[in-house]
Amino acid sequence: MSVQLPTEDQLGDVAATLGMHLSPADVASFKGLMKGYVEAYNAVALMPDTLPEVSYPRTMGVRPAPEDNPLNAWYVKSTVKGASEGKLAGKTVVLKDNVMLAGVQLMNGSSTLEGYVPDVDATIVTRLLDAGATILGKAHCECFCMSGGSHTGALGPVRNPHDPSRSAGGSSSGSAVLVSLGEVDMAIGGDQGGSIRMPSSFCGTVGMKPTHGLVPYTGIVPIEIYVDHTGPITATVADNALMLEVLAGPDGYDSRQFACKTAPYTEALGRPVKGMKVAVLTEGFGQPGAMDGVDRKVRAAAQRLADLGITVDEVSVPMHLVAPALWVPIGLQGLTQTMMLGDGYGTSRQDMYVLSFMDFHRSWRQRANELSETLKLAMLFAQYADDTYGKRFYGKAVNLSYKVRAAYDAVLADYDAILMPTTPMTATPLPAADASREEVVMRAFEMLPNTSPFDVSHHPALTVPCGMLDGLPVGMQLVGKFWDEATLYRIAHAFEQSGDWKEL
Repeated sequence: MSVQLPTEDQLGDVAATLGMHLSPADVASFKGLMKGYVEAYNAVALMPDTLPEVSYPRTMGVRPAPEDNPLNAWYVKSTVKGASEGKLAGKTVVLKDNVMLAGVQLMNGSSTLEGYVPDVDATIVTRLLDAGATILGKAHCECFCMSGGSHTGALGPVRNPHDPSRSAGGSSSGSAVLVSLGEVDMAIGGDQGGSIRMPSSFCGTVGMKPTHGLVPYTGIVPIEIYVDHTGPITATVADNALMLEVLAGPDGYDSRQFACKTAPYTEALGRPVKGMKVAVLTEGFGQPGAMDGVDRKVRAAAQRLADLGITVDEVSVPMHLVAPALWVPIGLQGLTQTMMLGDGYGTSRQDMYVLSFMDFHRSWRQRANELSETLKLAMLFAQYADDTYGKRFYGKAVNLSYKVRAAYDAVLADYDAILMPTTPMTATPLPAADASREEVVMRAFEMLPNTSPFDVSHHPALTVPCGMLDGLPVGMQLVGKFWDEATLYRIAHAFEQSGDWKEL
């Protein structure tokens, strides 16, 4: 791809966009001065790109027939066998369909990306395969991951395995469903507002949002760098800890990874929990829209921890109730500038820029009407805010996130974990095909109040199933200190081993 000098008309249009008023002589002068820039751009164009080599043969992705995909959880099936031995030998994995798997199509829930085939494996794909896992394909996710429900994907809703009329949660909807069904042992999810933990809560799986930056995001379609997380969804705590051991650690590309501290997470399993301390967060219960039955189940789970010898106290963090508001300017303006206007990456950070994705993704500008209602809403308000107020609210929200972080840290200085419901309700009804925009949006975001604060604060947060309510799973969330995922696994494993969670 070569770069040409702009015509004088093109340069005049660019100037007008930037608020500059140039005379014809100015335009001609600037055009002449740009010749050196064009030469530099074309020199870059002639240089070979540097992407990691792709290993391990794979089959092209094939979309399964409806009868083989009744809950619409699979996007494509593709078999990639990893190393003959390793920590994950014998384990099967599905990737959320925002994760790049070279040679296998990626859609990220949006028709505007249908047909794109990555030319690189995400770092976590290479780590999984090097550890002996077999990847079985890609799981459906929501349109550009912008929903906590499972109804915004371009290929239709993903259905809950416990009740197909209900949401599977989002945006890692298919990932949680396939683990719940037992079609795979493990799944990769992504979490910007709760998108690992919400579908895990709705489907009855174990989901870990690690400390921000612990797992490299390289080769994964982002939403916003400040809240991007990726991590494991599994059927058991032990598998979750094992998978995180393989995924965690810096890769030399991802600027989200700062001062990472990894640990042998599986060694925490089975360790005594007597004498540990857990703080039950007052503000995590009884929120608007919360189900009383969910609160009761989670408090019963807390009592089971107490029966195991853990000290369980009630604590208050008033800022928990305002923390979701901080997500809004960070999430909305960040995703619009980075994921959409920035061709998936934006600028000004260390990263591995996948040029094939950037080139393909640009076409959304001619197909914006095809985006989900949730993404349209986010982009419209973000652009309005940016045009009218600039980025001051994004900046202020980031500044305030440190205050929220400090409020949780003050509790964690005295406790090993903070406990609350993962989602304040069980799986919600899927909107009908003719549902109003208002219902579509409500069903996409009503479950976020206990999950989004920890994307903003960057603390690790683990959800484990803790009972059934009217045939639907309930999730308990444990939040821990930075880089201390091992303690969360220790507590969650003890809870899991104490009895059948479905009988709680």
